[in-house]
Amino acid sequence: MKQVMTLSEELVWRGFVHQTTFKDIKELDEKKRIFYWGVDANSAPSMTIGNLAAAMMAKKFIDHGYQPILLAGGATGRIGDPKDDAERPEVTADTVESNKLGIVRQYESIFRGAKLKMVDNYDWFKDIGYIDFLLKIGKQIGMGQMLDRDFVKNRTGEGGEGISYAEFSYSLIQGYDFLHLFREEGVTLQLCGSDQWVNSITGVEMIRKLESENAHVWSCPLIINKATGKKFGKSEEGTVWLDSKMTSPFKMYQFWLNVDDEGIGDYLKIYTEIQKEEFDELMLKFNEDRSGRSAQKYLAFEVTKLVHGSEVAESVKRISEVLFGNREASELIIEDFKALSSELPSSDLADVLEFLVSTDLVKSKGEARRFIEQGAISVNGQKIDDFELKLKSLSLVKRGKNSFAVKI
Repeated sequence: MKQVMTLSEELVWRGFVHQTTFKDIKELDEKKRIFYWGVDANSAPSMTIGNLAAAMMAKKFIDHGYQPILLAGGATGRIGDPKDDAERPEVTADTVESNKLGIVRQYESIFRGAKLKMVDNYDWFKDIGYIDFLLKIGKQIGMGQMLDRDFVKNRTGEGGEGISYAEFSYSLIQGYDFLHLFREEGVTLQLCGSDQWVNSITGVEMIRKLESENAHVWSCPLIINKATGKKFGKSEEGTVWLDSKMTSPFKMYQFWLNVDDEGIGDYLKIYTEIQKEEFDELMLKFNEDRSGRSAQKYLAFEVTKLVHGSEVAESVKRISEVLFGNREASELIIEDFKALSSELPSSDLADVLEFLVSTDLVKSKGEARRFIEQGAISVNGQKIDDFELKLKSLSLVKRGKNSFAVKI
């Protein structure tokens, strides 16, 4: 019989519990609230898989009847959430606008099927006068609590690089978002990542002081790679982005396919919508034969499908099984070869010897002949022995075990 969890139970099971203003998390089950969650449009036109963890948490609130308001930070994006070590570089209004549109598209993809309201905090900040903001908002927040924040101490302490007044004021700006959305949309809950806890509490304080009402914050923990003890979410190439131009679907799929065994259970519960019964069955199968990486394969497919859609997920799955599994190259379709040509060396040369040299599978035609004689070159899964072979378009050429190129 399928087990039905309350929201608080599911958040605990999935590992989405960190700091909160609720005295008892079961309060979440008693009343459906309007919440907001946001991403700044500062650093890129894309979220990262770190943002995706918080987005998956937000999906659980939606599943349990909460009403979402998603914010793309056009105003906060101009300032940038303060880092511990240095001032963020200034970005132009055009860059922020472009970034914002990218984030909105990802909201629409990740939360597809849900009834969403999306807002941009620039819409209310653009008309606020500086003096009015200081008098109505600045006077409500004491300097002591702002100076006590870790990023301020790190930046202004010995060896720190200092902090501008703009970044110092970031908490007031984000706090005002909460106040504005409370007043205009009835928002009484902000969801955030662990790094935004203090900024979010500023909004709670504003609502308490200016509106004499209670509002709440719920944060999710930082996701840690248990194998390394470091923050989860980076590949050898760097940050894993949701934008296909910044991290290709193939590379995203490979990232999830290669996550550590120690953390796979956590990643499944955080980054997919797997239910407890299916999770238990999958983990039992995985632990019986970890070399088969059944859990990682499930994770890779489901996250890629969520971010890029079913067709793309099926494509990168096929490609991966051909390159690193036992699937036949003949099963690849035109779209697969298009994806492969951006990931692997490629050439339109038909002469096999010239092709091998041009794609750096070999150093010379002489070396190419030796590899062919040794049976080390295959085309679409078939070993070749003809030095004068003319390659057909959309062919996958392989040297040895793991060196590939594409004939386009």
